[in-house]
Amino acid sequence: MPSFAALLFAATLLPLPATAQDAPLTTVSERSGFIQTGRYDEVVALCTAFAQRYPDAVHCIDFGTTPEGRPMKALVATRSGAFTPEQARAKGIPVLLVQGGIHAGESDGKDAGFLALREALDGKAASGALDKQVLLFVPMFNIDGHERFGRWNRPNQRGPEEMGWRTTAQNYNLNRDYLKADAPEMQAMLALVNAWDPIVYVDLHVTDGAKFRQDVSYQIEPVHAGDMQLRTDGLALRGAIVEAVAAQGAHPLTFYPSFVEEDNPASGFVDGVAPPRFSHGYFQLRNRFGMLVETHSWKEYPVRVKITRDTIVALLEQTALHGHDWLRDAHAADDRAAKLGGKPVALDWKATDKVRTVDFLGYAYTRTPSDISGALMTHYDEDTPQLWTLPLRDEIVPGRSIVAPKGGYLVPAAHAAWVGEKLAQHGIGFRKLGAALPAAKVETFRADQASFDATSVEGHQRLALEGGWKPETRDVAAGALFVPIAQPKARLVMALLEPQAPDALAAWGEFNNAFERKEYMEPYVAEEVARGMLAKDPALKARFEQKLREDAEFAASPRARLDFFYRLHPSWDERYNLYPVVRTATVPAAR
Repeated sequence: MPSFAALLFAATLLPLPATAQDAPLTTVSERSGFIQTGRYDEVVALCTAFAQRYPDAVHCIDFGTTPEGRPMKALVATRSGAFTPEQARAKGIPVLLVQGGIHAGESDGKDAGFLALREALDGKAASGALDKQVLLFVPMFNIDGHERFGRWNRPNQRGPEEMGWRTTAQNYNLNRDYLKADAPEMQAMLALVNAWDPIVYVDLHVTDGAKFRQDVSYQIEPVHAGDMQLRTDGLALRGAIVEAVAAQGAHPLTFYPSFVEEDNPASGFVDGVAPPRFSHGYFQLRNRFGMLVETHSWKEYPVRVKITRDTIVALLEQTALHGHDWLRDAHAADDRAAKLGGKPVALDWKATDKVRTVDFLGYAYTRTPSDISGALMTHYDEDTPQLWTLPLRDEIVPGRSIVAPKGGYLVPAAHAAWVGEKLAQHGIGFRKLGAALPAAKVETFRADQASFDATSVEGHQRLALEGGWKPETRDVAAGALFVPIAQPKARLVMALLEPQAPDALAAWGEFNNAFERKEYMEPYVAEEVARGMLAKDPALKARFEQKLREDAEFAASPRARLDFFYRLHPSWDERYNLYPVVRTATVPAAR
């Protein structure tokens, strides 16, 4: 059962008269005292009811359909009169997109969002904020997962009584899908984003993890990564949200509270920049703000909903105050991004070894050997608050950087259809070549090493490549795609097409065929070829003998010894380990 303090939070949150408790704009969650959460039919009903109650301020729209056939709902809320993307752009109105339920068991965002929206519309919170922005509220992103409803879907979370499931009906984790965009739900969300171009995208979650007293964390990018001016804006936004929710009694963090060593508080924390499979790693590549909100799973549901409600209200207030400035800075960042050709660009980020200590609100705990698991197990005493002093590494620097191509990328005709579809999903500009480019001077990437993951991840066999770009002359057939680097989404282009980027198409295994050997030379044939080559080329014979002496692994492998010669023979597949996409320093003529 929720604690008395949590129930007190709930009681003070909604001072509604009894006659209003059953009003159609309240949720199952409110009416239950934040013990339960509603189902999908409630989202459909409330979306319609809000639009009917506030016809001058709310429109209810569908923006997609789930694999199980359910319409995906969003509420467009504003008093600016800008109810379409075109109207918002024409008026220069900033758009704030708040999304709940990407992990459907984490329903805080849905229930808090409806509450915050009603209060904003009634002038009880963020008064006047909707005059200066458009709020796009997606109460339930993973709808099919939400309808896989059950009491034990979140065993590491306190409340609500029943909740949805983490993944979609196709078992996709949507918060690993922003860049690869496999799921129909994600493709629909990206279409909504492309249409409305929100300046801030807020992704509402609940943590997993240890037991402690900190109750919410905020991660925003750009802060550590992305455009420099937007980092300044992002840092100020994060600070303002932290200050606002702390003033309401919360204990916020600015890093994700996952221990370096699982379940060992003394190991501390490492901050970082999420790769673009995650929402808050994705939007900085578009020169927009991505914000991850994580309430703590061991806080009672009334407490978590209140904190999430306070967060949304603070975001509405900040967007009203600074949204136009953010838009100005984002458009300037778009211009700067279009000039990244020939400059180094970080593909990923890492924390340095620099450590500082932070105070952290925890509980007394012990770590003792378990006769069940055989491992050290942590036991938390929630009746004994304790202040932990823990190490934190939060100095973030680029990990792998690469110089952007001066012209762009060329995707061969054989891959143009599916890559073009993926680029279009992200709103990236490209065009198809109407004529061939014979003997084009390009850069090619040949892998020195290709390592396939042993297990499937999100339905993919991931691939890690070692190698580099080198100048080469190659024929490029008509029908290839030219993807210019000179566009606002230049960082997003590189995230998709640089083969060593963490969530590139290549990293997700979409080009695995290029790194699989398809033709072979029989050993007896290779023996004959090798003897002939050795007889004709004394220098080659010396190289072979030296490698035998200096490389024990090579000397012990008959396959490697024969391949030494096969790789020098005209029958060797020159496309083996050749990444199909090439880079160009020039812009092909339009034909």
